[in-house]
Amino acid sequence: MFTLHKLQSALRKTYVRAALLVLTASLVILLGLRADVPQDSSPVLHTQDIAQITALPAKRAQLDYLLVAAPQSDAPRYIFKLKNDDKLYVVKVPGTTHLSLEREVLLRNNIPYAIARDDFLASHKAVMQDDESKLARVGAFVMRHLLDILLIGLALFLLRNGLPGMGVSATVLTPDQLGGSMDDLIGMEDIKQEVLHLEDMIRNRAAYKEHDIDKPFNVMLTGPAGTGKTKLAGYLAKRLDIPLIQASASALESGYIGGGSKALHALHKKACARGSCIIFLDEAQSLFMPRGRGEKKWEDDTANTLLGLLDGVRSNKGEGVIWVVASNFDDASTRMDEAMLRRFSVKINFRLPNKSERRELLRSFLARKADGCVDWNDLNLDNVAEITANLSPAVLQTVVERASMLAIQEHTVITTDLLFRAFERATIGLTDRATTAEKTRQRERVALHELGHFFMQIDPWLREGLSLAEVKERSPLLKISTESVSKLGALGYVLSASDDVALRTLEELERDVIQLYGGVAAEELFYGARGISVGSQNDIEKATSMLNLMVNKLSMYSRSKIDHSQFKDKEADLGQVEAKADELYSYTLKAIADYREQIAELKEVLMDQYVLSKDAIFALLEQQQAHA
Repeated sequence: MFTLHKLQSALRKTYVRAALLVLTASLVILLGLRADVPQDSSPVLHTQDIAQITALPAKRAQLDYLLVAAPQSDAPRYIFKLKNDDKLYVVKVPGTTHLSLEREVLLRNNIPYAIARDDFLASHKAVMQDDESKLARVGAFVMRHLLDILLIGLALFLLRNGLPGMGVSATVLTPDQLGGSMDDLIGMEDIKQEVLHLEDMIRNRAAYKEHDIDKPFNVMLTGPAGTGKTKLAGYLAKRLDIPLIQASASALESGYIGGGSKALHALHKKACARGSCIIFLDEAQSLFMPRGRGEKKWEDDTANTLLGLLDGVRSNKGEGVIWVVASNFDDASTRMDEAMLRRFSVKINFRLPNKSERRELLRSFLARKADGCVDWNDLNLDNVAEITANLSPAVLQTVVERASMLAIQEHTVITTDLLFRAFERATIGLTDRATTAEKTRQRERVALHELGHFFMQIDPWLREGLSLAEVKERSPLLKISTESVSKLGALGYVLSASDDVALRTLEELERDVIQLYGGVAAEELFYGARGISVGSQNDIEKATSMLNLMVNKLSMYSRSKIDHSQFKDKEADLGQVEAKADELYSYTLKAIADYREQIAELKEVLMDQYVLSKDAIFALLEQQQAHA
């Protein structure tokens, strides 16, 4: 099947271009050498006087011949010659008038005439030429073909400058326009060290050439969004005192063959004109995907162009150009093109900040505010850093900004409680107490459900015999709410602090599943097996995913450590997961029965107050324990 990509690929071949050149030259030569037909030497008299035609009946005896040229056109021509007269008369008439003349003059008076043949017109070219000036003829031609000329001009313009979406918008920033410094990267000492090594490599190229390292030092930045990849490129350009050309790689995906390549070459040309500079391509993950993976041939074309430019083989002028590309994915989590990865001498992988780094980031963001905006005496950044686990620096800054908005609206200052509320607003969204107030029966079920999650969270510590104070210290709970959350599609929630540790053990995973089952188990405890609701859908989906990971993918309950999910026996996998799910849910249902009285009492308070904080819940538990 013919495609533009195939045509473009064919035109890139030298022998195809040569064949087209020879063919074009041959046609020009043949047309140029074509012999002209000898012209009649009779003088031609042009006129638009229709009376010359109406007078023909009176001159019938003197008429030698009469021809009509182009009778179907807008301007037919009557060509006649009189006997004993060497002149050839040509009368140009409008197309509508020709029909009247033919009927009223020629046919009525039986004047013989014929249609001018091509061979006659070829030997009498002058009869078809008007006496008007060349400029007038050009003007008439332009007016007749104005639309055609505009369309051809538009096509040539698009071919020369690209179709919409084929360009890439690049911003050139000089070192004095770049703000911030490396000090703004709170913590992240490993990343800072990599940047300092890169700076040394760029400044001391001669030393590296002695070790036969003469290729460009291209840089690849990977990591989650909001971790500072874009800022780092600006810091590097400022430290090196060179311009930064910033562009989005997503703008290269125009969908037109050659669009991305053209944009990259334009970008590289702009960089070469400035000598030493940094080209920063953001959101470049699509360029790292393996080539030939689909029908989008323009993406492969763009990637091939980038490969050549990264090698620096296109032009010696690009020796001072440093390519820095950023991607939210890395080669560890996503399959990438090996040839593209080899072009990068330096790969810097960004990570999410740990607890101490989050604390310092929060302190840095708050310190930028004016005096009196923050109550430092009522600010526990350790607690805020604990609840904001797995948040990027950009999201932490959003939390601080949200706290400022709340402080301005409520005419107060930023405190720990305000930061907690800002975190809740930034991560959970708006809560609606009015919606749930109209649904008392549903609120009661929601309260029991959320309390079931909480009690199964603290159940392991209570069974170990720890005091309530010790359990409170260990519990990540922040609050329990029966307010609806439109963002989550939930009528209530348990808000807990996250954990920085990603490597969870089998025991911890089982506790997570039991905690997820706590909600539906509480509903069954109070309403019976046929009284559970669909509110546990999200919990069951999460528990199923975790059980599949534990049983099938990691074989945590088997001596043979293999990934069962890679085999086709899905029924056997389902049976193992179902058996373990039954075991853990049965334990949950049995364990939660021990807290029936506490749950019932706390439910009444939660129904009345809508929200209970961690302090309030444990205070109520201590009262229950004292009265027991």
